[in-house]
Amino acid sequence: MTILIAGAGAAGLVTALSLAEAGQAVRVIDRAENFGPETCTWYSGGMLAPWIEAATQEEIVRRRGMPAIDWWAEHASVTHRGSLLVTPDRDTGDLERFARRTEAFEWLDGEGVAELEPDLSGRFSKALFFPKEAHLDPRDAMASLVGRLEALGVAIEYGVDLADERQRHGGMIIDCRGMAAKPELADLRGVRGEMLVVRTNEVSLSRPVRLLHPRFPCYIVPRGDGHFMVGATQYESERRGNATVRGTVDLLNALYALHPAFAEAEIVETGADLRPAFPDNLPRVVRDGRTVHVNGMFRHGFLLSPAVAEDVVRVVEGDEAEFLHETDRQRATA
Repeated sequence: MTILIAGAGAAGLVTALSLAEAGQAVRVIDRAENFGPETCTWYSGGMLAPWIEAATQEEIVRRRGMPAIDWWAEHASVTHRGSLLVTPDRDTGDLERFARRTEAFEWLDGEGVAELEPDLSGRFSKALFFPKEAHLDPRDAMASLVGRLEALGVAIEYGVDLADERQRHGGMIIDCRGMAAKPELADLRGVRGEMLVVRTNEVSLSRPVRLLHPRFPCYIVPRGDGHFMVGATQYESERRGNATVRGTVDLLNALYALHPAFAEAEIVETGADLRPAFPDNLPRVVRDGRTVHVNGMFRHGFLLSPAVAEDVVRVVEGDEAEFLHETDRQRATA
């Protein structure tokens, strides 16, 4: 019987493709009219950085996130140039503390930073380079997933709400709707994030650069043709709406701290949305009757969606899965 997947964001499309490649018949719906600013995935950074995340997240994020680099390389265009973590010279102690919480990095001095990113020459005396990490353009990656699904005979049905389809569909439902599923997931919360895109010919970067700053931590991801995605603020707020003055100023201050030449950059896009998250900031696969909820991706949509999709395939096939929520395991074995 066909499996209905609600939600065509990163979690939904990766899950749909994983199920289809496993031989399952799937159908994908989304209430948005198309893939665009209405979807949280639109504002993603697209960094595949399990070792950087390991410094502040649970061990499972690194362990289950590492295979995502190869998964995405097989399904979309991925840039393998690593990630660079820098901090102002007065805060190098923070960089040393960060290094103690992770692995798979190289220490760089000022000359090493300049060799890796010439436009940052003379700006940072120490840095951490994570050579195994990668990044992708989320919007291009989503288009690649759509193309692969279409090649398997699966079209994305936009403008279709799960509420209208729930009764008509007699089989399993995989609910990947993010915050739209909050009424059915009591402890799901929204974490507001803001981003912006700037354009300049004054600065060139070859890889994502993260600024470890006590007031304005941020990341800058090159998107080609002089464009840089800058993100992302993190506020415990469920207020939707456009980017705020506070969020934009914080990101611009961080960008200026990375390189003053960004002061002349043109702001071409701002955006804001809510990251769906559970209290532990880890994703969950929750089975409730014929519905399987896939939610709580927090800021790890691209990094953990392949692992979560792998677990969904296991649940569909009747196996145990690591992201299957504990209360659901207890219910299944009662």
